[in-house]
Amino acid sequence: MKQYLDLLADILENGTDKNDRTGTGTRSVFGRQLRFDLSEGFPLLTTKKVFTRGIIHELLWFLKGDTNIKYLIDNNVHIWDEWAFQPYLEKEGLDKQYPMYSDSWTEKKKEFVERIHEDKTFADAWGDLGPAYGKQWIRWESPHGEPINQIAEAQDLIRNNPDSRRIIVSGWNVADIRQLILGKTSAPPPCHCLFQFYVADDKLSCQLYQRSCDIFLGVPFNIASYSLLTMMMAQTTGRQVGEFVHAYGDTHIYRNHFDQAREQLSRLPRSLPVMKINPEKKDIFDFAYEDFELEGYDPHPAIKAPIAV
Repeated sequence: MKQYLDLLADILENGTDKNDRTGTGTRSVFGRQLRFDLSEGFPLLTTKKVFTRGIIHELLWFLKGDTNIKYLIDNNVHIWDEWAFQPYLEKEGLDKQYPMYSDSWTEKKKEFVERIHEDKTFADAWGDLGPAYGKQWIRWESPHGEPINQIAEAQDLIRNNPDSRRIIVSGWNVADIRQLILGKTSAPPPCHCLFQFYVADDKLSCQLYQRSCDIFLGVPFNIASYSLLTMMMAQTTGRQVGEFVHAYGDTHIYRNHFDQAREQLSRLPRSLPVMKINPEKKDIFDFAYEDFELEGYDPHPAIKAPIAV
C-alpha cells in the first residue's frame, strides 16, 4: 500500500487548501490513479486498522438494494449513523440544542441509534437515507418506473459477453441528486459514482471513478470494498481476479485529519492479508457475512478521526 501512502504525503505537501460543503476545509489534489493487483493480496491498509466487518456488511447492504441503516445498526456497523441522525435533528428542530460532536450530540445519537435498532416503525421513518448506493445499483428506476438491477446485468455480461465495453454500473442518478439538493432526501450524492468491469486473459478487473475522495477515512474503505466486490464477481462468473483500478477526482484530506495523516505516514506498511471467500457461492446475491475470512491481517492500531457530514 506504499502507493496510497505516497498519495497521502503528496496531498499534505503539495495540495491546495480549499473550502468545502461541510465547513471543515480540505487540502486537495485532482486527478490521480492507483492500481492494485488482487493476486498479490487483499489491499487492506496496514498502517492503521481498518474496520473490515464494516466493509463486508456495507457491501452486502448495497447488494441487497437496501438504503435503511437499520440493517447496518443491527449488525453493529455505525459508519452511516450520522447521515440519518443529523437530518433527524434538523427536521425535528433539535440541531441547535445538540451541536454537532458535542457531548450532548453524542448521547443523543446513541439514543437515536438504539431506537433505530429496537423500533422498526421509527427506523422506517428516520433510518432510510433515500436514493443511496443500494437503490442505484439494484433498483435504478427506468423512465417507466421499472427497477433496473445494474449488478445483475453486469454479472450476466461478464458471464456471456465478457468483451463488452458496456459492463458499467452507475450510481450518479441526476434526478435523484436533484432531490437531495432540494433537501428531500438524507443520502449524499454518491462519492464512488461509476465503475466498469473488464475481462482480459480470463481475468476480471474493475475500475472505479470516485468524484470525491476522503483519502484518510473513506478511501481505504473504498479500496477494500471494491476489491472485494471484484473478487466476488470474478468467482460468480468463473473468472480469475485481475486488478482493481481506482481513479480519483477531488482527492482531499480534511483539515481536522492532518495530524492523524502524519501519524499514519510515520508507520511502516506490513504484509498484505489474504481474503478467502466461500467457493460454493455462484451468484453475487447469495453471499452472507459468514462467507468471508480474512487471514494474516496484522495492522498498526486504529487512528480515530471525525467524519465530516
